Amino acid sequence: MNIRNAFLTAIVAMASFSTASSGNNTITTPVPERPAGATDMVNFAAAPIDTVRVGFIGLGMRGYSAVERFVHIPGTKIIAICDIDTPKVTKSQQILTKAGLPAAAEYGGTEDSWKALCERPDIDLVYIVTDWKHHAPMALYAMEHGKHVAIEVPAAMNLDEIWALINTSERTRKHCMMLENCVYDFFEMNTLNMAQQGLFGEVLHTEGSYIHNLDEFWPYYWNNWRMDYNREHRGDVYPTHGVGPACQLLDIHRGDRMTTLVSMDTKAVNGPAYIEKSTGKAPESFANGDHTMTMIRTANGKTMHIQHDVVTPRPYSRMYQLTGTKGFANKYPSEGYAFEPEQLNGNEIPDHENLTAHGYISADQQKALTERYMHPIIKEVGEVAKKVGGHGGMDYIMDYRLIYCLRNGLPLDMDVYDLAEWCSLIPLSAISIENGSAPVEVPDFTRGAWNKVKGYRHAFKSGK
Repeated sequence: MNIRNAFLTAIVAMASFSTASSGNNTITTPVPERPAGATDMVNFAAAPIDTVRVGFIGLGMRGYSAVERFVHIPGTKIIAICDIDTPKVTKSQQILTKAGLPAAAEYGGTEDSWKALCERPDIDLVYIVTDWKHHAPMALYAMEHGKHVAIEVPAAMNLDEIWALINTSERTRKHCMMLENCVYDFFEMNTLNMAQQGLFGEVLHTEGSYIHNLDEFWPYYWNNWRMDYNREHRGDVYPTHGVGPACQLLDIHRGDRMTTLVSMDTKAVNGPAYIEKSTGKAPESFANGDHTMTMIRTANGKTMHIQHDVVTPRPYSRMYQLTGTKGFANKYPSEGYAFEPEQLNGNEIPDHENLTAHGYISADQQKALTERYMHPIIKEVGEVAKKVGGHGGMDYIMDYRLIYCLRNGLPLDMDVYDLAEWCSLIPLSAISIENGSAPVEVPDFTRGAWNKVKGYRHAFKSGK
C-alpha cells in the first residue's frame, strides 16, 4: 500500500536493510544506532492509568472476540471501534449494548479511517487486530500520537518494521506489546513457574511451532490476505506462537539472547494445490514451502527448534517442549513431565520413589505437581478466564495482564524487544533459506541491554 510505504519511509531514518557475510560465513544484518536522546525500554514502566481507555482497530475474527473479552476486564472503557467493513463495526457495537455499556465511537468504511481513532485525545491504548501488513504502520502512527499499543501477531513482518517499532517506542516512551496469547496457556504458565523455581535444572533446549492445517479457515481471511502472504513470502511467516513460550523459558534478553539461526523448508506442494483447487487455476509461483524449520542458538549455549506448517494434514501442535538437565516437559501430542527422581523429593508428589526419567510421571503425580506449582496468575484469574473464554481462556489472561500492568504502572509481560525477537524469525528465516540454509546472525534488538535484567519474571503490584 502507498500509505504504508510512505509512512515507513518517514519513520525509519536509515537505509533499507542489506545483508553481509561475516568471516565465518554467517550472514549479518545491520543494527542501527539508537536515535539521539532515546534509551532502552527494558523493564520500562509507564505512569499508572486508573481506567484504561481503549480503541480497537480491526473487528474480524480476533478483533470481535477481543471486544467481547474486554467487557469483562475491570478498569477499562471501550472508547472507539474501527473496521474497514462497517457491518463489523455495527456487530461489535452490539456487544457493548448487550453488556449495558455506553456505545463506542465508530470509525470505518475507508482505508484511512483508523487514523482518526489514533488521533483521539481520550484513548490510552490502541488495540490492533488487522491483517499482518497493517500492524506496524498503525502501531507507529498510534505511538506518534501518544498511545500505548497492543498488536496482534505477528506485529512486524520485516526488519524495517521491527526497528521502526523499537525506535518509536524508545523515543515516545510508549509500550509496544505484541498480543502473543500462547504464553498464557495453562500448561505453559505452570511449566514456566516450575522452570523458574529450578524443577527442571538448567533449561538447555526448547521447542515450539505453529502446525495447524488452515484449509477450513482460508476463506475467512478478508480479501485472501493470509494465503497471499504465504504465496509471496518464504520462511517462517508465523513463528510467534512457538517461539514466544520458548524464549520465556530461556530468559531471552533477560540474561541470554538469540545469536544465530539456520532455517530450511520443503518444496511447496499443498499451498499451490489449494489455490488451484479453490480458483481453478494453478499459481505461476508459490514462495513458501509446506513445512519450515528453524534452529536457533543462544549466547549461553542453549538451543531452540521452531517449526511452521499450515497446509499439510497434521494434527494441531505448538510442540512446546523443554529439555533440562534434571527434567523434561512436553505438551503435544500429549502433556507430560519427566524428572530425575531426586528432583521431586519434598514436593509432596505421590510415590516419587518409583519415578524414572525414562517415562512420564503418572497422571496423579502430574496433578499433584501442577497444583503445587500452579502459576500465581492462573491461581488469580484462571477460573474466570475459562468462563470468559478465548482459546480456552489464555486470551482473557493476556488481556487481563495487559490492563493490570497498565493500571498499576508495571512493566508489561511482553515488551517491544520480545516483539522484535519473536517476529525477527520471519525475515531472518527467509534470509537463511534463500542463501542455501546459511547461518544468520540474530541482531541484538536491545542494543546492549539484553543482560540488564536477570531472569524473566511477571511483575506484580507491591505486597503481592
